[in-house]
Amino acid sequence: MVQDEGSSSSVTSSPLHTFSAMPLHPSATATPPPPWLLKRELRSDERGLCLIHLLLNCAAAASSGRLDAANAALEHIASLASPDGDAMQRVAAAFAEALARRALRAWPGLCRALLLPRGAAPAPAELAAARRHFFDLCPFLRLAGAAANQCILEAMESERIVHVVDLGGGDATQWVELLHLLAARPEGPPHLRLTAVGEHRDVLAATAMALTKEAERLDVPFQFNPVVSRLDALDVESLRVKTGEALAITSSLQLHCLLAADDDAGASAGAAGKDSKGGGRSSPESGVSPEHASRVDAFLGALWGLSPKVMVVTEQEASHNAAALTERFVEALNYYAALFDCLEVAAPRGSVERARVERWLLAEEIKNIVACDGGERRERHERLDRWAARMEGAGFGRVPLSYYAMLQARRAAQGLGCDGFKVREEKGAFFLCWQDRPIFSVSAWRGRRFD
Repeated sequence: MVQDEGSSSSVTSSPLHTFSAMPLHPSATATPPPPWLLKRELRSDERGLCLIHLLLNCAAAASSGRLDAANAALEHIASLASPDGDAMQRVAAAFAEALARRALRAWPGLCRALLLPRGAAPAPAELAAARRHFFDLCPFLRLAGAAANQCILEAMESERIVHVVDLGGGDATQWVELLHLLAARPEGPPHLRLTAVGEHRDVLAATAMALTKEAERLDVPFQFNPVVSRLDALDVESLRVKTGEALAITSSLQLHCLLAADDDAGASAGAAGKDSKGGGRSSPESGVSPEHASRVDAFLGALWGLSPKVMVVTEQEASHNAAALTERFVEALNYYAALFDCLEVAAPRGSVERARVERWLLAEEIKNIVACDGGERRERHERLDRWAARMEGAGFGRVPLSYYAMLQARRAAQGLGCDGFKVREEKGAFFLCWQDRPIFSVSAWRGRRFD
């Protein structure tokens, strides 16, 4: 295992860092907050501890259908939490809203009257802005993109026609950097085709314009292929992979959404395996049985059938897919506490950009994890060991990320001006950490036919 070197962190004194490092367990939900904590003016650390107790008790009550108890806990939380306060108050406010929405689901009429859960969701433009701010303030995904680009560059050495399929929505930033790397190749740049899959045509159009302009400036032959589709409805034929191309596939925070597909009304594992839009090209050689595959397994099998030289996967390093609410609630509270702690260091409390990230991006994920069930619950984050099993089952073999890719990610981390961001390597994969907690994983794969 390799870990970033450097001095001790300057942010370990943040109150929420202590809470985000606490080994919380579902059984902790049975412990009420000490009564004296609710009866006097609290210091920041006392308030944070009290909020954690209240949140855990509220989750336990909501999970067991004791809505009066959940309501009482929410009353106390409302008096202590604030979306504009310190990091613990902010994360508590986000989780309290998610718990309140879950409680309201017991009264469908109220939910419909209040246009919940879809009515308050951010517009696509707002969500895109929040993602850009997150990229700037907590640049884990910038580090992931640097590692992925280096992996692609190494896999495509001497290739003349390179096709990159981006399953993550077509954000231009990473691909501008890849254009620069390809333009600097000693043997000259290849012809680059980029296929970007996304739900919003206008976002893809903006990406196409930015990349086409940059490719012309760098004199890199370039073609952009937009595919407007949700990932769970994607027809792999629309990716237009051609014979003679060297194919790379990237997925950034996308694959976990496929885990919800089998909970959709009318879905079944057998239907998913036979659906031509999810896995029609899966092969027996891939290790996926089309008759019994889940949607994600069939989809990975279909991607294996495209013969990619490399596939780079970035996912949340978290376990938010448990069926029991209390289990995934505790996992989510730990995980998002770390992200809110990161934002506390990265931006002042009055920052508009920080507020957008917290409310339009992180709070929406928290609501989905806590308040939704069945096919509506799309934020089903799982850890790398689970994704590794799926990738291997689909026929992929792991490609260790190179030492130079590690250097590229570390250089990006060193330029951030904060030693709380760390890059850890384990078994050829990268873990992007806040302090010592892994937040995202980056892994690389290839079809065994290339071994």
